Amino acid sequence: MAAGIIGVLGGGQCDAETYEQARRVGQEIARRGGRVVCGGLFGVMEAVCRGAREAGGTTIGILPTDQITDANPYVDIPIATGMGIGRNIIIVRTAQVCIAINGGYGTLSEIAYALQLGKPVITLNSWDDIPGVIPAATPEEAVTLAFNQLEGK
Repeated sequence: MAAGIIGVLGGGQCDAETYEQARRVGQEIARRGGRVVCGGLFGVMEAVCRGAREAGGTTIGILPTDQITDANPYVDIPIATGMGIGRNIIIVRTAQVCIAINGGYGTLSEIAYALQLGKPVITLNSWDDIPGVIPAATPEEAVTLAFNQLEGK
């Protein structure tokens, strides 16, 4: 059985450094047997799915639109919601632990939902100053912290 479902939260646009960090997070999640759930579009979402796919992992994209064809090319299981930003709660409810990478107010809303639901949130160059989040310095540390949360460490 896979180790768990890790939600990766982040913006639809990002710079090259953030994209690479998210890709490495996806790779590490897949290498450890986890599955990725995200918003299924571009930027951080595409990067994490790409990394997971490169490492043989499974990716789930919870799309804001009503068309599965809107998913980035690295999403294995696209779920079209037609809910716009309302789909953020579905991402968080599906995840067992979340990793937030960079991002704006959409990412902030997902962090808030996760914290309200009592789900652990790891941040990587994101909203690190929010009480209750666990900051990480590297993609590898973020994934290690997430898996530690899954294992109750």
